[in-house]
Amino acid sequence: MATPVLTVLEEDKHAWFAGRTRAILKYLDAELGPADPARPRKVLDLGGGAGNMAHHLAHYGEVISIDFNPRPIPVAQSRGVTVLQGSGDSLPFPDGEFDVVALLDTVEHIPDELGVFAECARVLKPGGVLLVTVPAYMWLWSYNDEINAHQRRYTTYELQQKLALTGLAVTRMSYNNFFLFPAVAGVRFLRPYNPGLQSPHLTDAEEVYQVDMEPIPEPVNSILHGVYWLEAEILDRVSFPFGISIICVARK
Repeated sequence: MATPVLTVLEEDKHAWFAGRTRAILKYLDAELGPADPARPRKVLDLGGGAGNMAHHLAHYGEVISIDFNPRPIPVAQSRGVTVLQGSGDSLPFPDGEFDVVALLDTVEHIPDELGVFAECARVLKPGGVLLVTVPAYMWLWSYNDEINAHQRRYTTYELQQKLALTGLAVTRMSYNNFFLFPAVAGVRFLRPYNPGLQSPHLTDAEEVYQVDMEPIPEPVNSILHGVYWLEAEILDRVSFPFGISIICVARK
């Protein structure tokens, strides 16, 4: 039985977040299966922010989160997440501490990407799983990347090569957000900059704890949920040749 998507947080109701979660659960189900009480796993949510993925990752083991930005930490704690403040390229954990590291739309924010991958490899147990999601293609760069303080976007080849440099071997990888790629690419070319978008990187407001996704009105949001559901079912069987993001599993 596939791991269910838990719709309990506001972020889970947004089609983009829900679609990414479905893809992540498909990949982790294939690599890990559900948590086994007889052999408990430890899961690190690196760059976990406000804890919107911790309840999903908890299907696979005991989750601890770490984030560099102090703003989302109280929100994550209010959601029951065990969370620390720290940097992805200098993790405050011993070698071989975790069975799984989730690096979800995080490494593109950090200048020292190889340092992050090396730290992930260090804290993983032998045979441990790193799950990565990143935005795809530098030619899709837009104002949204700037307000998110992105450093780069990736191709699957680049991501695989950089993981290999730190001793991590890719076992499963695909582009994601495949069906929406033509529309998103068109919008990026027609409206590459939108200064109306908000970001915690551009404001001192303490209540802004993460970049808000542009709201999707109904019934479009519900339709997109269906599109992402179909994409996750296909992604469970094949890899897409292009998309606006990348999902990858690598092992130590």
